[in-house]
Amino acid sequence: MELVAGIDEAGRGAWFGPVVAGAVVLSPSLGLGADSKKLSPRRREELAVLIRRGALAWGIGMASVGEIDRLNILGASLLAMERALASLPFLPHHCLVDGREPLRWQEVRPIPQTTIVGGDGLSRAIGAGSILAKVHRDALIVAMAKTYPGYDLEHNKGYGTAKHRWGISQFGLTDQHRRSFRLG
Repeated sequence: MELVAGIDEAGRGAWFGPVVAGAVVLSPSLGLGADSKKLSPRRREELAVLIRRGALAWGIGMASVGEIDRLNILGASLLAMERALASLPFLPHHCLVDGREPLRWQEVRPIPQTTIVGGDGLSRAIGAGSILAKVHRDALIVAMAKTYPGYDLEHNKGYGTAKHRWGISQFGLTDQHRRSFRLG
């Protein structure tokens, strides 16, 4: 049986916090996976539990704000995806990568890969990776909101909203804001 990992990221367009990627090797019998952006937060969390329990393997990888600012968001997203792949207990035979850019193999031994634009809606494995990445990142940002009050992070998850913009105008940028992004 060929083991295929689906990989996707969350937080690419956010102003605050790391970009997070999820990699999932689904069991053929596990009928899960959907574009995380089309699910309610509650449904994402329910599915994340089922994915973690039923997948053959899953992993999370992140790239920090410093890496985002140094590499650009695309480079950092690909790095987070590689780290998610590297966190699996085994290296799969093939990986499906959401988007048009292939992994650059900076931290993981190269394996065959296929890029799929809109893959989170077309591949169950990529959709599962999308769900795990989004659930993990959302929980991380909500936890960080306690350290960085005033930016409405518990609601906007670090994305550019009017309340987030207001927080920046009042309190300035934190060490977790992406300085390479145009904020405001």
